[in-house]
Amino acid sequence: MALIKSISGIRGTIGGKPGTGLTPIDVVKFTAAYGVIVLQQDAGKKVIVGRDGRISGAMVRSLVVATLQGLGLEVIDLGLSTTPTVEMAVKMEGAAGGIILTASHNPKEWNALKLLNKDGEFISAETGARVLELAEQEDITFAEINKLGTITEDDSFMQRHIDAILAHPLVNAEAVKAKKYKVIVDAVNSTGATFVPALLKALGVEEVSVLNGEVTGNFAHNPEPLPENLRELCNEVARKNADLGIAVDPDVDRLCFVCEDGTPFGEEYTLVAVADYVLSKQKGNTVSNLSSTRALRDVTELHGGQYFGSAVGEVNVVSKMKEVNAVIGGEGNGGIIDPQLHYGRDALVGIALFLTHLAQSGKGIGALRQTYPNYFISKNKIELDESVDVKAIFEKIKTKYSKQPINTEDGIKIEFDKDWVHLRTSNTEPIIRIYSESNTETTANNIAKRIMEDIKEMMQESV
Repeated sequence: MALIKSISGIRGTIGGKPGTGLTPIDVVKFTAAYGVIVLQQDAGKKVIVGRDGRISGAMVRSLVVATLQGLGLEVIDLGLSTTPTVEMAVKMEGAAGGIILTASHNPKEWNALKLLNKDGEFISAETGARVLELAEQEDITFAEINKLGTITEDDSFMQRHIDAILAHPLVNAEAVKAKKYKVIVDAVNSTGATFVPALLKALGVEEVSVLNGEVTGNFAHNPEPLPENLRELCNEVARKNADLGIAVDPDVDRLCFVCEDGTPFGEEYTLVAVADYVLSKQKGNTVSNLSSTRALRDVTELHGGQYFGSAVGEVNVVSKMKEVNAVIGGEGNGGIIDPQLHYGRDALVGIALFLTHLAQSGKGIGALRQTYPNYFISKNKIELDESVDVKAIFEKIKTKYSKQPINTEDGIKIEFDKDWVHLRTSNTEPIIRIYSESNTETTANNIAKRIMEDIKEMMQESV
């Protein structure tokens, strides 16, 4: 059992004893704390709720909705939905906030409460800390009988989300339709099975096959859209001579593609390709987190823009995008954030922009991929003993590599010409994550190996 309380939401495995897993008591406690803060902010009483296709989704939804109603709030229940759709619904409805019931790419035993502010964005660190504090106090007063809230079910937001994408100035449905693409979608047994085909149909894509299309929450494979989890999709694209494959995670905020020969386009390159297209139409800056590929920086500078790195985490990417007025941004895990639509990772707008780019390029998806620089990211970690002073080790690393450009916004990122290594601690595990990138896999691995040896030596010196 696991329960992870963070400033952006509550995540845990279903079952167990309260405080050790995401039990009904924990769901009610944290929902109530969030609801009280919504009421205190005087932004109205309307709260949007939506969920992905997880097995536990209906149960968690019942608990969340009833708790909000018990506080006197007006709940708009979207039912089965996506993270970006709930985010957009908050803005469309002028709601005071929203709760998305999804554990994103985590396995089926997990679920979570993702908490939104009145802008349809993840709550701030300050608000998140207040939610955690209030939940532990358990000093909450619920509404009396004549002041109970209301529950309204509304399934119109999928179409409203799609309509907003079709109205996007950089989405060209006619260009996509003219290509008569044959597409295979891996919906991983969640709401992408409904939302992605509906979007493709609206874009004029007539030939769509869906793998793992039953919304059961019994994920057919590990739901994180990484190459090792998408063998079925890769094989099916090649076998059926499809033009491309599309994979999303259970809440449809991450996106990756498969080329016509069944090879992965690369989740890091989803954002690179979309940014390339957006920047070709609209000059400006870009943002991704510090652990994402350098290819975005290369493409941005080629278009005359400036690239900025942010701390890891969607809320940090959004904050940096606003700070530097970025025209596109996101995360290298396939998360596209287009501020012209909303400030949240959105696989649906990512699909529309990517297909428009592909159609207008006149290339196949494999040929499009070859137009971007090739980089390889090596992902590693070192487990830590509780006695290890990570701050001291990071200071020693900074001293050793002081002649190199160093960014300390989120751990330490060291640049070596076009290569880099990023070290950061985990919020949930006693580890240091070490990500490194180079234009060859061997060099990327060697950079990581060198830094890991440095860390181990420093750990031994401090014993």
